Amino acid sequence: MNIPADLKYTQSHEWIKQEADGTVTIGITDHAQEALGDIVFLELPEPGLMVKVGEECAVVESVKAASDIYAPLAGEVVARNEDAMGAPESVNQDAYAAWLFRLKPANPADLSLLLDAAAYEKVAAE
Repeated sequence: MNIPADLKYTQSHEWIKQEADGTVTIGITDHAQEALGDIVFLELPEPGLMVKVGEECAVVESVKAASDIYAPLAGEVVARNEDAMGAPESVNQDAYAAWLFRLKPANPADLSLLLDAAAYEKVAAE
């Protein structure tokens, strides 16, 4: 299972990368894409949307099921990955390259509340 050490994670299988400009990039983990199977559709949030922690803000549909994606932090959506929307299978090919959306956190310190790679590995093994 691929769990990059430089990312943060959630119990609901999202990964979070802190960017140099203060935004965070969010996607689903390798474990999540594997569990979903072949991804066929992505519904991603519009830039400008304000989200709360834990709020449903995107949907990933596979041949098996549709799964909600939850905001790992409160803040404003500043971008979504249009390329991934046009080629949802890219998430299966590389879950960490095919990010879903970017967020400007309301409180950047909340990033420290997310799981590190070791903690997420335990969650993914359950």
